[in-house]
Amino acid sequence: MNPSLSTAPSTATLRAVTRGRVRRTRRRRTVIVALAVLIVVVFALTLMVGRTFYPPGDVLRVVLGHDVPGASFTVGRLRLPRAALAVAAGLCFGLAGSTFQTMLRNPLASPDIIGISSGASAAATFTIVVLGLSGPTVSVVAIVSGLAISTLVYALAHKGGVAGTRLILIGIGVAAMLDSVTSYVLDRAPEWDLQEALRWLTGSLNGTDWNRVVPVVIALALIAPVLLSRANDLSLFQLGDDTASALGVRANLTRLVAVTAAVALIAFATAAAGPIAFVAFLCGPIAARLVGPDGSLLLPSALVGALLVLVADLVGQFLLGTRYPVGVVTGVLGAPYLVYLIVRTHRAGGSL
Repeated sequence: MNPSLSTAPSTATLRAVTRGRVRRTRRRRTVIVALAVLIVVVFALTLMVGRTFYPPGDVLRVVLGHDVPGASFTVGRLRLPRAALAVAAGLCFGLAGSTFQTMLRNPLASPDIIGISSGASAAATFTIVVLGLSGPTVSVVAIVSGLAISTLVYALAHKGGVAGTRLILIGIGVAAMLDSVTSYVLDRAPEWDLQEALRWLTGSLNGTDWNRVVPVVIALALIAPVLLSRANDLSLFQLGDDTASALGVRANLTRLVAVTAAVALIAFATAAAGPIAFVAFLCGPIAARLVGPDGSLLLPSALVGALLVLVADLVGQFLLGTRYPVGVVTGVLGAPYLVYLIVRTHRAGGSL
């Protein structure tokens, strides 16, 4: 047999695989760059538009620290913190949501669904209405409660390992109980406390200042590198825990680190902007459609989250006839997709 004939098919296959890998890598990089550029563009647009339009030159001078009459207050004190929180919270929600979905191999494994956001919301509502507290205290309580609820759900779901479906179902049950607590507290709230609690629960960027932005940015700077450094290990969980362990992943340690880091991001973002509905839920599927199924979705999902919150805030402020909180807009987007996902899974004969 001619050796060249026996090796030709394997060489052709190797070249085809290499070309496919190059195409996927190029597509991934293109999508990431495009998302980053879109974030910058929408961020700049957010700073320019409003009741008063400021040209790019004035906005740039304000950002660089120059004094521009009118623009220094409107852009520097009102619009810039709001836009910065939109980006930071979107990055947190997108990164954390994709972490849960990747690790548990289920698109429903989102903080919106499994009770983490509900825990922070219920605690914040109780703190505002019953204890009469406000400001940073509410944020601290929301952060601690989000971490506590995630620990509870994880502990209840842990039985010889954590199965994604079991954790989701337990999380849904815990979220339902916490939502009932929230409704009970709101039903007995005075009018002023009710308005403040509802504004917080909806998910809103209104009234943002740098005191709300800085903790989220610090948390993101400290925690995001931890998750991104474990992106490859988390991707291997898609093959199953046993396979991931056989490939050298320390499954229990990786899961513990990922859950803790993701919950911390959700807690800080929720404490600052409220539980902006369905952002963590939507980012992973959108990123998968953009970059394809191969490779880690953590970074693309984070960028999708930032872009989604920025765009939703612009739509809520200027394109609907009246001004709506950002959480209302993302809720309108996310609820139909949740129904679609459940129906599609049921028709395919699969389980959640």
